Amino acid sequence: MANLDSKKLKLAIQKGGRLTEETLEFLRKSGLEFESYKQRLFSVCRNFPLEILYVRDDDIPDYVASGTVDLGILGQNILNEERPKVKKLLNLRYGFCSLMVAVPKDSEVKDISDLKGKTIATSYPESTKKFFKENNISIEVVKISGSVEIAPALGVAEAIVDLTSTGSTLALNDLRMLTKIYESEAVLVANEKSLLNGRKILVEKLLTRFKGVLSAKDYKYVMMNAPKDLLPKIKKIVPGLKSPTIAPLAKTGWISIQTVIKEQVFWETIEKLKNIGAQGIIVLPIEKII
Repeated sequence: MANLDSKKLKLAIQKGGRLTEETLEFLRKSGLEFESYKQRLFSVCRNFPLEILYVRDDDIPDYVASGTVDLGILGQNILNEERPKVKKLLNLRYGFCSLMVAVPKDSEVKDISDLKGKTIATSYPESTKKFFKENNISIEVVKISGSVEIAPALGVAEAIVDLTSTGSTLALNDLRMLTKIYESEAVLVANEKSLLNGRKILVEKLLTRFKGVLSAKDYKYVMMNAPKDLLPKIKKIVPGLKSPTIAPLAKTGWISIQTVIKEQVFWETIEKLKNIGAQGIIVLPIEKII
């Protein structure tokens, strides 16, 4: 196996799991060019001084904290559970899930207070203990690695605490959600020394790429035609990042307008534009905003 280059940034990501594919997609959207396949231990970027290491997700916090790698991408749930000495730099807006308390569908438990004195099975013992302690509920915790959902059926526990994105796995195992402990998503973390030494500039350049992708997710690029006298109304509805781009059309008294619209108010804004007389509205995705 080739040796890693000590002059390049090192980023650890999950080798195989729920975040892997989305992480690889996010890195490529950030303009990074590299080869990746399941048997690979690390990849070297062709167009940026970065090496990507593929490791177990549980190992990422230790690699980052120890300085073995400069950066890591992992779930917020692992940060909450292990509390490693790393610096969180960015929420990456994918890999969304929640840590939930769940009980069997036919359980008499209706509220978390009903779990007092009962046993809870989980792969997240620290998060579980913290949550119930904050709610002044004494419980017993059994740590399980793997299929936590089976614990109530085996008589190991009366309830579970587990990570879920849709709740479908819980439902398939005849469990119902009782309450949410916290929400999680993919995050970028760094070794604190890497932010202070000569690698800081490289980290900042990589962050610029990542933030450009994240900003683009929040906006849509919109082009439309409208009578020139509607421009003041359109500007009020769609202010854009600073101001819309405007160009005259061959049709007398008409203009073409180009701007961006925030995703969260997109449909509401489009309806307003149609109602005041905008026509030929074209919507395009944005790859990056710097």
